[in-house]
Amino acid sequence: MPFSTEQLAYAGRAALDWFLKNDPVDQINTAHPLLKKLMGNKKTYGGGLQYVVEQLRFSNDSNFQSYFGDSQVSYNRKRTLQQAKYSWGAFHDGFGLNEDELAQNGIIVTDDRNSVPTDAEKVQLTNLLQENMETLKLGFQANFDLMIHRDGTQSSTDIAGLDLLVATDPTTSTSIGTLNQNTYTWWRNNASLNINSATSGLLIATMETQWRECMRYGGKAPDFILVGSDFLDAYIKNAGVTVTRQVTNDANLKKGGVSLDAGTTGVYFHGVELIWDPVFDLLQTLDAPSVSWKKRCYFLNTDTIKLRPIEGHWMVARKPPRVYDRYIHYWALTAKAALTTNKRNANAVLSIS
Repeated sequence: MPFSTEQLAYAGRAALDWFLKNDPVDQINTAHPLLKKLMGNKKTYGGGLQYVVEQLRFSNDSNFQSYFGDSQVSYNRKRTLQQAKYSWGAFHDGFGLNEDELAQNGIIVTDDRNSVPTDAEKVQLTNLLQENMETLKLGFQANFDLMIHRDGTQSSTDIAGLDLLVATDPTTSTSIGTLNQNTYTWWRNNASLNINSATSGLLIATMETQWRECMRYGGKAPDFILVGSDFLDAYIKNAGVTVTRQVTNDANLKKGGVSLDAGTTGVYFHGVELIWDPVFDLLQTLDAPSVSWKKRCYFLNTDTIKLRPIEGHWMVARKPPRVYDRYIHYWALTAKAALTTNKRNANAVLSIS
């Protein structure tokens, strides 16, 4: 006997829940290192009308004075806070199977609630759902990862990503979190572009300068370095001729010195590994920006950049009902989130010429 509509819905929902639980989303393919890092440090948000809000301290507004004896002193009303407001977005990926497609795969669906599927039908359904559920999750992750690299201008419903939060030109009249970086000079990330890597020592010296700039206001050194393939090659070449060699063997690499992580390079700067992000190369092909993604390097302080899912709305398995005039069954994933930063000057972007 065939599957009933309810049995098919239950089997699909159970399969999707299994994929999300037993193949965890935050342990994804290492070809997405930025998304992997952000998902591991995500911070939920309680929801709001329009924005995810970050509170910023931009000044101590100190009223410090020296005095002696009966000298008069003054007091002020401190104004030390500003708010960065980030629009959150809603995201969806889903697929449908009509009853003819199911029949072609040996799966018969009926509205008879008393029907019992055969063992052969169960096997066919499991195989079909496994392929669809796995590609649903992987497709969602891959496209979400592309979006959080970009500046958010690709669609009116996209959220802003790394290319805006850590801008290649932090001096333009551009608003990030509703604050114009040209007006609020403290609301700028660090940037150094078109570094001539052919000049001996210049790349390393520039990286040292930008590293210190990130620590100046960040309070600590960057903890995550993402690079494109051209920058990684240039760094390895330059590091080999500096007094302090930065290219080392990673003690954690096993299996004869070969890493099983696609982003692992075994190359370090101030003890932080340079992670090759293959999405950089893909974006260079897709978008061809003026500042090549392949030539970029990001010094990131991940305490200051957060993926902010709205509570209860992160990677939710959905089973929309079949509509009355279509014999199609649907499954989906949805999420609601923003990507935010609360200290842009703790981060930097560099690029070689």
